[in-house]
Amino acid sequence: MKFLVLDDEPFVLKLLSWQLANLGFEQVIAMEHPHDALALLEEDANDIDMVLMDIQMPDMDGVEFVRHLTRINYTGGLVLISGEDQRILHTVEKLAKAYKLRVLGALHKPVIPVLLKEVIEYAPQRTEHNSRKIYAPDELRRALNNRELVNHYQPQVEMGSGRVVGVEALVRWQHPDDGLVYPAQFVSMAEEHDLIDDLTQAVMANALRQARHWHEGGVALQVSVNVSMDNLVTLDFADDVAHQVGKAGIPLSSIVLEVTESRLMKNPLTPLDILTRLHLKRIRLSIDDFGTGHSSLAQLRDIPFDELKIDRSFVHGAHEDPPQRAIVEASLDMAQHLGMKTVAEGVEDHRDWNFLQTAGCDIAQGYFIAKPMSARAVAPWMQQWESRWQGLSKSTS
Repeated sequence: MKFLVLDDEPFVLKLLSWQLANLGFEQVIAMEHPHDALALLEEDANDIDMVLMDIQMPDMDGVEFVRHLTRINYTGGLVLISGEDQRILHTVEKLAKAYKLRVLGALHKPVIPVLLKEVIEYAPQRTEHNSRKIYAPDELRRALNNRELVNHYQPQVEMGSGRVVGVEALVRWQHPDDGLVYPAQFVSMAEEHDLIDDLTQAVMANALRQARHWHEGGVALQVSVNVSMDNLVTLDFADDVAHQVGKAGIPLSSIVLEVTESRLMKNPLTPLDILTRLHLKRIRLSIDDFGTGHSSLAQLRDIPFDELKIDRSFVHGAHEDPPQRAIVEASLDMAQHLGMKTVAEGVEDHRDWNFLQTAGCDIAQGYFIAKPMSARAVAPWMQQWESRWQGLSKSTS
């Protein structure tokens, strides 16, 4: 791999070059001036595999340099480095991602070698994730007609007792040629082309069949199903959902509708009508991805949600990031005062778990507990989790 290291401090340049050499990377170009680095990249942007850059430089700051990387269509990896506070580093990282640059990480000065190694080793995985096929609406229509959509389920566990209380149904497309296709590649397209109702119906039908199977086997799990605000445009929606749940022969309270507002509501009155009636029917409501998109405090005030789901972008790493920690703790406190259960998404490691347990979160979900899995894998996983929980509870007692 060929690296370009950009920093206006000569000592930092030498240190980073030395760290990269210790990791086995010898093709390192070190530059102090952003204009020189930009001139090099403009000659051939694809000649450099990875750029490590300071975001605070006198001639051209990191934000401006990020803009230029977008302009020249730089497709390599980008690692942001700064001695500024963590908030500005995260802001520039978010901006670079919004520009569709392949941001591999954001490191604080002085750069710790083990963190630099992790960022670089993670690069191939990020590259693979970025090359995503775009599907046409007709392909999704065919998939819906052929019943190619399947659900995977990610467990949710009670943090105090370790009890598995539910699962979130996550749609997958079992494509005949491309294998398993993830929702990021087709859900937004479904919303744009009026296919979201059919998609939600398919997920709901699969989830209810599976919930009935679990209930008949003595496993009373709550099943969460994602619902877009675009689904909440027909006043019959609440009655239709209640009818489907009743037909499946499971309690209405065993279904949780996770409401995500990816776009502003054109007419807020109808969704408010539908969600209120769903609550009156004892179908539980969760505000999903709280703190992102258009999810707001006004929704918590106006809509009778039972559950607040804290987005993974705030959860993971909150134990070491003061702004994230403040947001998570404030969300937990607010939910408690509103009488709502709290679910934390993106619990990726033991440190996330310990922080949330101490902070008083009710339920956790994330890779530390389990990745999404097929329905048939849930029961065996639950048996494994019981023994794992015993070890977790001992380590924290």
